[in-house]
Amino acid sequence: MLGASLNKVFDYFKSRWQSSWNYSLWALLIFPLSPLVGAVTVGFVSLITWLKQSRKINRRPLNWGFALLSVLLIVSAGFAQDKTAAFLGLFNLLPFFLLFAAHSALIQTFTQLRQMAWVLVIGSMPVAIMGLGQLFLGWSFKFQFVWVVFSWTIRSGGNPPGRIASLFLHANTFAAYLVIVFILGLGLWIEQWRLNIKGRGAEGQRGRGERLTAPQSPVPFIFLTLAVITNFITLIFTNSRNGWAIAIFACLAYALYQGWRILVGSVAAIVSSVFLAAFAPSSVAQIFRLVVPAFFWARLNDDMYPDRPIALMRTTQWEFAWSLAQQHPWTGWGLRSFSELYKAKMQIPLGHPHNLFLMLSAETGFPSTFLFCGLLAWILITSVQLLQKSKYINTGDKLIFFSYLLSFIGWILLNTVDVTLFDFRLNALSWLILAAISGIVHRYHEKDRLASHQN
Repeated sequence: MLGASLNKVFDYFKSRWQSSWNYSLWALLIFPLSPLVGAVTVGFVSLITWLKQSRKINRRPLNWGFALLSVLLIVSAGFAQDKTAAFLGLFNLLPFFLLFAAHSALIQTFTQLRQMAWVLVIGSMPVAIMGLGQLFLGWSFKFQFVWVVFSWTIRSGGNPPGRIASLFLHANTFAAYLVIVFILGLGLWIEQWRLNIKGRGAEGQRGRGERLTAPQSPVPFIFLTLAVITNFITLIFTNSRNGWAIAIFACLAYALYQGWRILVGSVAAIVSSVFLAAFAPSSVAQIFRLVVPAFFWARLNDDMYPDRPIALMRTTQWEFAWSLAQQHPWTGWGLRSFSELYKAKMQIPLGHPHNLFLMLSAETGFPSTFLFCGLLAWILITSVQLLQKSKYINTGDKLIFFSYLLSFIGWILLNTVDVTLFDFRLNALSWLILAAISGIVHRYHEKDRLASHQN
């Protein structure tokens, strides 16, 4: 029954690019379990799409912007103190610009957005279950099959200890993945809830010979309910404050979008209680701590991890990155230079400054960073405009597009307090979401332009 219901979700749209899109979906499904297989598949799809649609891809102004950004990044690497490290760092960016350009031409329909979201939610379940087993059942194993084709490492108790990391290298990285999947899954859940409500309404009209819509199977709704709850629980136990904040922001955004005022008030009250328990004066905080678990308020105000070195504080890292950017404002110090410079200054190894935009400013200079931010702003602004103004998008399709827009905003927020591009799976997922948004925007802008010319 479950298979029959979910098969409807994967009725791939009929077009000449069908097979390429199917391969992308399989890559997304396998990505959490096998980054190598996912990477090879996505790379193959991108190459085929470039070969078949190069003229279409080359005509898009947004792709011209990423081509110019690529040139600036290469120039920056040429001026780096450690040129080898800087040119290696380009592999975290340039291939993903190509992936973005190819998939923004490949993804053109709201059906594809739904398929992609379903695949991500389904693919998240094994890693979420492994993560819960890691923390609560003490699961610990290392499994390799055919070298690194399937390479799974689970550390008992998580990484850092007490925080779920599952197959990801760190709990914060896993939390970033879960947040994106949670947002998309919640959007699908609301969509299925709408369909089930309409289906019940249609059943009530049968006596008068009317049928508003076909009855919906409850199986997809039940599956999504379990998936959203599982991902949310797993996210909680990653102990990521950033993940918590963005998940709550997403819930509030959906509630506002749906007009659920009671839910908005309830979530706001819960969040306020947690913040008062964490940051209010002691006399007030003690009252709220009677009902708010210490797991939440002690994590927010850092009582859970006292006496952390100043060098590990985000504010210290941000100040250092900003000082580096001011010293070399045009070309930066070179990609992957922050870690060595910070270690030399603070005597503590640190991979990145926990802010993508400050990291790019320090390592590649202001011109490339401003261009990168401008391209992201272009995608964000045009997608909001499409959601608000386009007369070609029906109400049902607006919800799934809003879900992708919300996941994009969540990605931006994540990268103001962390850097997600060092995990290949998360980096690829982020650029595929941007490509999906850009592809839909471009298609419907073309429709608007043609309609205005005809009028």
